[in-house]
Amino acid sequence: MEEEFRALLKRVRAELVTPAEFAEYERLVALVRTSRGGRRDELAALLVAPERPLWAREIAAFALGAERDRRAFETLVLLLNYREPVRCATAAFVLARLGDPRTARAAAALATNPLRTAYALHPVRLLTELRAPESVPALLATLERLLAARDHCWPVARACVEGLGVLGDRRAEDVLVAARRHDRLRVAAHDALSRLR
Repeated sequence: MEEEFRALLKRVRAELVTPAEFAEYERLVALVRTSRGGRRDELAALLVAPERPLWAREIAAFALGAERDRRAFETLVLLLNYREPVRCATAAFVLARLGDPRTARAAAALATNPLRTAYALHPVRLLTELRAPESVPALLATLERLLAARDHCWPVARACVEGLGVLGDRRAEDVLVAARRHDRLRVAAHDALSRLR
């Protein structure tokens, strides 16, 4: 987790502009690094405090999530559905380690939402990693919808195909056969089917 946290801090620092932002960043990093009692409560309070920047909430949620503190859940799900892929990836990484039973349901809801398909890549990958009861039905529903759509959203469709192969559930066979008919999915679908068989 430490390597991922350093990458997060480096990315956030590059976004900062004003001296006030830099000062707030340094205070937050010092809070995360301290071992004093009540530190978690301070970080959790930051998640719901009004008018706090998104980057501050992201750092606090990462720190809490790394310690399996479920108060980070809602902020991490918000970030999983964010428009910036790098924030989605960071949130998915922490959610996979948080151990909150709500995670799979939230990821499935995001992955299957037809209005959020462009942001579904990381929820799909998270469902694969979680191997939860919701994983296969959500990946099947998403892939079936994408195969029937005019805009197939190939990266998400490929992630579904790969995920179904990893999960190895025979319910996926028919949709993977259908995916194999598409040039951009043929190799991944073939590999996934070979895993099922």
